[in-house]
Amino acid sequence: MLALIKKEIYSFFASAIGYLVISLFLAISGLFLWVFPENYNILDYGYADLTPFFQLVPWIFLFLIPAITMRSFSDEIRLGTLELLLTKPISITGIVTGKYSGAIILIVLALIPTLVYVYGISQLAYPVGNFDGGVVTGSYLGLLFLAAAYTAIGVFASSLSENQIVAFITAIFISFVFYFGFEALADLNILGETGNSIFTTLSLKQHFDSISRGVIDTRDLIYFASITIFFLYLTHLRLKVKR
Repeated sequence: MLALIKKEIYSFFASAIGYLVISLFLAISGLFLWVFPENYNILDYGYADLTPFFQLVPWIFLFLIPAITMRSFSDEIRLGTLELLLTKPISITGIVTGKYSGAIILIVLALIPTLVYVYGISQLAYPVGNFDGGVVTGSYLGLLFLAAAYTAIGVFASSLSENQIVAFITAIFISFVFYFGFEALADLNILGETGNSIFTTLSLKQHFDSISRGVIDTRDLIYFASITIFFLYLTHLRLKVKR
C-alpha cells in the first residue's frame, strides 16, 4: 500500500497537477483574504482572527478536492489499468486506502503554507499575539476532517466513471448536498422538528462549525469518521464488483 501512496504522490508532482492545485488554492484564498474588498477580507473584517478564512476554505475545497480526486480511478478505468491493479498482491482495501491517502497528503501540503496567515493575524493583533489560538486550532482540525470527508466522496465518485469530468461534477454535487443541502432542507422546515433534526445531524457544515468553535465533541468526530468510512466502503464495493 505504501508503494501505491508514493505512486499517487509522485503522479501529482510528476506533472503540473500538484503544483497547480496548491498554487490555485493559495492564490484564491490569498486574494479573497488580503486583496479583494469583500466580506472575506481580513483587513476589512476588523478583528484579529481567521474566521473569514475558515468560512471561505470549505467552498474552495468543494471544487478543489474533486479536481484532485477525479483522476484517482477514472484514469485507471479509462486506460484499462484498473484490472491490472486489481490483480496485484494488494487488497482492494489497500488500493482504496492508497488512493485516498495520496489525495489527503496533497491537501495537507496545500494547507501547510496557510499557517503564515496565523502569523499574520498574530502580528496584526493588539497587543501582538492576542488572538484565540484554541479557535484557530479547532478550525484547522475541522478543515482536516472536512477534507477527509470530501476526499472520500471524491474517490468514490471517481470509481463510478472513466470520464474525469463526470467524476468531478458527481463529487461536487454529493459534497454540496452534504455540506449545504441538508442544512438548507432543515431551514425549509418541510418535515417538522424531527426532520430538521435529522437534516441538521447529516449536515457537514453543522459539524464543521461545531469543531471550529474550538470545542472537540466526540459526536462531530464520529460523524466525520462515519461519512469518510461510508464512502470509502462504497468505493470498495464498486471495485469488488469490477474484480
